[in-house]
Amino acid sequence: MANQGKRVMAFGTFDLVHVGHIKFFEEAKRLGGKNAELIVVISRDTNVIKIKKRPPIFNEQERKAVIGSLKPVDKAILGYEGEDLLQIVKENNPDIIVLGYDQRIKPEEFQKFKQELKEKGINAKVIRLPKYGTGLNSSTIIVKKILERNKNNLENPKK
Repeated sequence: MANQGKRVMAFGTFDLVHVGHIKFFEEAKRLGGKNAELIVVISRDTNVIKIKKRPPIFNEQERKAVIGSLKPVDKAILGYEGEDLLQIVKENNPDIIVLGYDQRIKPEEFQKFKQELKEKGINAKVIRLPKYGTGLNSSTIIVKKILERNKNNLENPKK
């Protein structure tokens, strides 16, 4: 019998891909063991706007294409619009759900989320991973750095 790994599911916007994302995907897949399958659910543009109060830089199709091309990712799919995160979870039946350090489920809501999964018949283990990398390990930090550099170039043009 083949040694089948676990199915791991991760969620996020993944707008400007950086080393923190790559480390996150590698660790998520590692949690599934040998021959794990990593499914990454990409947030829909409408959900990004609702949660982050701004549109993503890259649209959902572009973000899906980039994430789907990464080595640790076996499958990139778009999430559903609206609030029902659990529908896509139920359809993909993961063994492990991986959340990033910055995802909207606050620590005090973590147990409630796990209980809701159980009530819906989803028996996945839920793991929150830490922030990976240093420096440019956040899309927000990357945007600020670009704006800062652009401002400096405008204020101090090279002659």
